Amino acid sequence: MTLQETPPPPRPVIRQLDEAAINRIAAGEVVERPASAVKELVENALDAGARRIEVTIAAGGKRLIRIKDDGCGMTPDELPLALARHATSKIDGSDLLAIHSFGFRGEALASLGAVGRLVLTSRAHGHEAAAIRVEGGRLGPVTPAALERGTVVELRDLFHATPARLKFMRSDRAEGQALAEALRRLAMAEPHVAFSLRDATEGRDREIFRVDAETGDPVEALGRRLAAILGREFHDNALPVDGSREGLHLTGFAALPTYSRGAGVSQHVFVNGRPVTDRQLTGALRAAYMDFLSRDRFPAAALFVECDPHLVDVNVHPAKSEVRFRDPQAVRGLIVSTIRAALSGAGHRASTTVAQETLGMMRPGPAAERAGDAGGLIDEEDRPAGGGAPARVYQMDRPSMRAMQVARAGQAPGMGESSFGFETAPPAMPARLPGTETPSARVEPEAESGAEALPLGAARAQLHGNWIVAQTETGMVLVDQHAAHERLVYERLKRQMAETGVAAQALLVPEIVDLGAGAARLLEAAEELSTLGLSIESFGPGTVAVRETPAMLGRIDAGALLRDILDELEDLDASTALPARLDAILSRVACHGSVRSGRRMRAEEMNALLREMEATPGSGQCNHGRPTYVELQLSDIEKLFGRR
Repeated sequence: MTLQETPPPPRPVIRQLDEAAINRIAAGEVVERPASAVKELVENALDAGARRIEVTIAAGGKRLIRIKDDGCGMTPDELPLALARHATSKIDGSDLLAIHSFGFRGEALASLGAVGRLVLTSRAHGHEAAAIRVEGGRLGPVTPAALERGTVVELRDLFHATPARLKFMRSDRAEGQALAEALRRLAMAEPHVAFSLRDATEGRDREIFRVDAETGDPVEALGRRLAAILGREFHDNALPVDGSREGLHLTGFAALPTYSRGAGVSQHVFVNGRPVTDRQLTGALRAAYMDFLSRDRFPAAALFVECDPHLVDVNVHPAKSEVRFRDPQAVRGLIVSTIRAALSGAGHRASTTVAQETLGMMRPGPAAERAGDAGGLIDEEDRPAGGGAPARVYQMDRPSMRAMQVARAGQAPGMGESSFGFETAPPAMPARLPGTETPSARVEPEAESGAEALPLGAARAQLHGNWIVAQTETGMVLVDQHAAHERLVYERLKRQMAETGVAAQALLVPEIVDLGAGAARLLEAAEELSTLGLSIESFGPGTVAVRETPAMLGRIDAGALLRDILDELEDLDASTALPARLDAILSRVACHGSVRSGRRMRAEEMNALLREMEATPGSGQCNHGRPTYVELQLSDIEKLFGRR
């Protein structure tokens, strides 16, 4: 019996796709949603030198997107070429790294014309205005048009040629919000350009967003633009940053730690003016605030990295939203060091929203909620899922009355209890707290009579064994003595560790950890890890031997620690796992070694604490990101009592 031979499967035929199919495929990569279309078209307007850009949408951009600019425009002969794929005026193709413009692929207009109904009208200086229509990839003739200057791009019925894509669109409201956010990010990058966004759905004409062109100094212009987009509170509580390293220049604004958010929605990063979403850059931003914020809080910042185009590759994604640096560690180090220098320069300063939140909580009813929201300490993400009153972000742990009494008895033996739970304190000569003797805490003798003129004023009373009340020339300051002293002790311990290094303890029996292919990547960072007290060496293919661990960590699971470090190295090309653990130990030591709640303090001790806070960077917040003091102006206090 002979087995019949199985026939081969049919052979697929290789064929060339037609131009319309190619454009629709390209559109799927470049234009994901209406926000992507607006981003591409506005970037074209900016590349054309526009100083005023007007955007009109309908149905969240799905029905209509119209973008009008006053840029250089195009001649009638250039209109058909502008709608051809890979036709661009931005580059000549000789050097794909020398990108000095937003666009360079020459795909946006062709892709949009392939999936929607597009009309392009333009007028260049010295030429007549002309228009061309394209629908589903089919070009119409060039016709005369009426236009004073610049270009108008009108895109209707986006994705009508690819109805399957429409099924993945979100609601008109959601698409409109994403579109507005894309425009705001571009407006941040170009403060000298005016932007407007209008909604023309169902015949209405509603202005959604508008910013006028800023003038003057670039830093001041950027500050005013960020205030208009991110809010006045961000501007009032943000620090200017400016640093350079190895051909990289970082500018922008970073908010104080006490002006934190419940999500990363207020983190904006730009590279050579281009808005990007890069995990390495946002990871560096988190690392810069690692010592000031808890894990569930996110910093707010708008950072601008400028560098030679050859040091960064923007051609790694069709949407140009991701970049790749030649030396990512240099960029990370620049962001971390520059922001930390700015935070150190802020000294004891805390955000003004802390006082606004305090005043809001003092007002009954809806006014308190409004003040809390305005203060920046309560985000929409912080509200309960079922609605109702927002959750307090900075909720201090309140011990029971019995615990407070025991703490008082143990820490202040022999001192009589006051019937009102507080003791007054006349102005006294500032002195140093035990355990915080540093030259920076020294107060000159003449400060005794003029202590109220100092930033944190002169101590006047202690409430309930935990709150120091100080009087300033313009109001009052309420200090959490435990949180403030905890931060001071923590900073002192960090300085000591930086000066003497991290003590390491040798393991009697080295711990062998199997990391597979990741062992080689971890061994590359062995020298850096050794400065933190973690000594590792190769122990065969894919295996690492741990010889020493940081002494202050005690007994640890070295394998789990190494895997955490390796995960961060592979994800962000840098790791903060070990420094974070060391800082956590120092923070715990500082917490136990600081002034406890319930301890009565003498006037000179309270004044010494205030002077130490003024001299210590970062003392405006505790180790967990909560504010250490609240400052209230006399005018605000008078308003609470209806005197203004």
